Amino acid sequence: MRKQVMAALCSGVLLVSGCSTAEEAPPAAGSTGGAEVATLQTGAPTPTASAATPQDERPRERLDDTPEDQKERLKPYTKCLTEHGVDITRRRSDGTGADGTSGAAKACGHLMPLPPWELDPANPEAGDFARDVVKCLKEKGVRYVEVGSDGTGWAFGGRNNDADSISKGLKYSPACQREVAAKRK
Repeated sequence: MRKQVMAALCSGVLLVSGCSTAEEAPPAAGSTGGAEVATLQTGAPTPTASAATPQDERPRERLDDTPEDQKERLKPYTKCLTEHGVDITRRRSDGTGADGTSGAAKACGHLMPLPPWELDPANPEAGDFARDVVKCLKEKGVRYVEVGSDGTGWAFGGRNNDADSISKGLKYSPACQREVAAKRK
């Protein structure tokens, strides 16, 4: 349960944080440069037929996404779920979430956005990014913070769920993400 709460809190932080522009975003897997980076204005990159995989077609979240950006990026996924008979406004009582059906999830999975490249476990530098953010947070006075169990992201509060660490961690995470991303340019 604690990991779920922390993941939700970190996701919220990521939604309001910012650190790069479309020109600064890392290239998508298999792409050759910034011109193919997916943005809300240009749409997803078009993969070549020989190198295309379902993951190549998925949109990617960004550290500088606003809540409106996030909502816009999710529209194709939610539309697909709706087209497959899923009531996305309803929480299922069996705990499976709004989609609840494996058929819809499989049919629409290619439209679910990938995490920001800096936090994607597929990024070989994601662990370094997370360690640098944790270091920054500690420098800002967050006492209990560590790299997430998957090697990306971070968790606040330690075993005691230290409220001060959680509060400061949420407050300073966006700034630390921007600082670390700026140093990595």
